[in-house]
Amino acid sequence: MTMHLNELSPAPGARKERTRVGRGIGSGLGKTCGRGHKGSFARKGGGKIKAGFEGGQTPMQRRLPKVGFRSKIAKDTAEVLSYQLERLEAGEIDFAALRAAKLVPSTAKRAKIVMKGDLTKAFTLKGVAATASAKAAIEAAGGSVQE
Repeated sequence: MTMHLNELSPAPGARKERTRVGRGIGSGLGKTCGRGHKGSFARKGGGKIKAGFEGGQTPMQRRLPKVGFRSKIAKDTAEVLSYQLERLEAGEIDFAALRAAKLVPSTAKRAKIVMKGDLTKAFTLKGVAATASAKAAIEAAGGSVQE
């Protein structure tokens, strides 16, 4: 027995016919077409509400108070850890030297040295801020900080 293309058909029950809504009471999906009565889901293009929308009630993010302080210069300031300064040659360090050593990203406008790790080399910091503990460590290693 040979197989012919015109005799091929899908298995029984493999293909289901599309439900036609809004085609009379006898179909079971007439009138409201399974969408219920009123509301956004009953409307054309409905159900597409933005995140946080609470049906006209003031949303949670607007009911709660703003908390804390957000520094405007924090996003422009880069933190440099003190042990990273060991990579640089001893001598004078300024913002340009930190950027050249790729310790500061190109988006930063200022830098601050934060204490972490040990310092053995003597540095002279110029035009770069430093925390009190970082300043003490630089001076203990024989360096100086000029702001």
